Amino acid sequence: MHGLMLAGTSSNVGKTTATMGLMAAFKAKGCHVLPAKTGPDYIDPMFHQFVTDEPSVNLDTWIVSSERIKTLFYRRLKEDDLAIVEGVMGLYDGNASGSEIGSSAYLAKTLGIPVFLIIDGRGMAMSAAALVMGYVNFDPEVHIAGVIVNRIKSQTHFELLKNAIETRTGVPCVGWIPDDPALTVGSRHLGLIPADELPKLKETVQRAGELTAAHVDLDRMLEYAEITPQGGAADPFAGQAGRFSDLTVGVAWDPAFNFYYHDNFTALKTLGVKLVPFSPLKDKGVPENIDALYIGGGFPEVFGQAFSDNTAMRSDLKDKLEAGLPCFAECGGLMVLTRSLQNKDGRRYDGVGFLPAETVMTKRLQHFGYVTVSAQLDGREFEFRAHEFHHSRVEASEEIPEIYRITKVKNQSASHWRGGYVKNHTLAGYPHLHFYAEGADDFLIALLKKARDLKEAGR
Repeated sequence: MHGLMLAGTSSNVGKTTATMGLMAAFKAKGCHVLPAKTGPDYIDPMFHQFVTDEPSVNLDTWIVSSERIKTLFYRRLKEDDLAIVEGVMGLYDGNASGSEIGSSAYLAKTLGIPVFLIIDGRGMAMSAAALVMGYVNFDPEVHIAGVIVNRIKSQTHFELLKNAIETRTGVPCVGWIPDDPALTVGSRHLGLIPADELPKLKETVQRAGELTAAHVDLDRMLEYAEITPQGGAADPFAGQAGRFSDLTVGVAWDPAFNFYYHDNFTALKTLGVKLVPFSPLKDKGVPENIDALYIGGGFPEVFGQAFSDNTAMRSDLKDKLEAGLPCFAECGGLMVLTRSLQNKDGRRYDGVGFLPAETVMTKRLQHFGYVTVSAQLDGREFEFRAHEFHHSRVEASEEIPEIYRITKVKNQSASHWRGGYVKNHTLAGYPHLHFYAEGADDFLIALLKKARDLKEAGR
């Protein structure tokens, strides 16, 4: 069994393209690659799945406990598998409070996997050794097994950096990736453009894989990447397997709605829930004979015209929600349930019109980062960790009940706000929930139980 983490010295060192190249190269070599991503990112896992044909899981040690993280990681791995975890930001960057929790380094220690440090070698010689030495010495418990030099143009430059790094730090340089414009992936306001919107991604991945295979010692990386499974907590849903096999949930899935944690689907399937995907952009209505809806986040504002033009879907969604169909909506899902939404250029498009509010795009991120949510549902209180990431706010024209009290701590100072709009049997809020977070697992069970009760009562 093999596993490794690919971590950068900072953001913008080409970590994602290097990760795609290594995944593609190992897959071409015959390895069964299982991908994962550090933290709450939704877009990088789409690239991972595109390259490997395997779903990528999010491993977030701030939202989910370390013991459950071990379970989510190791339960997928078989003896001949290679797990590749992409890091987030710089290796030691954690949550805003300054704790190491949430960082790539903390995750690597939790899982007991080696780190291959990706550095941007442009414009450096001996300074590369100083850079690597700092990362190696900062936390001796983090096993930095090797260095990959990115974005340089020649073997000669690599040899110069390799000699400096290995001589001064003792850490092997396992290879380099050429600075090639063909490997560039576009971005927009929430990060990289998702994989399914890039028509030439197949060619980019192939090029990245070929360059990586030609310049990185894959066999040496595998030699350093042997791992031993770590113990973990029991799956919180395993004891209730099949409990909700009588429920069918429609899941919004298309280019506008695809921000989901893969393990959320695993949790629902373990509980026996049947999931039926549908496209709010293309379908004429929600699926027939469903008991609830799950509308995740994404880029609905980018596809505002297509959604606005799909009057049949908007009408059907509104009618079903007004009639009491249970719905759980997150971020982008919340946005489209309002009367209108706006793109970054200020153009406004029709929404579902279920919530008496408008969605307004903002220049700056709103409430960005990790949060703690206290939720009141049917007389019970639930508390769990979550994440917010959006360039919009909802402006209500009349009061809408809210069941979330959200707290964010930054620099030892706490801020609070309300969220989680409730109308009929719809709950719509900005926080993204991971159902394996402590408290969120119980909240999911409560939501499903309410959907079943409504089904049995005939709504």
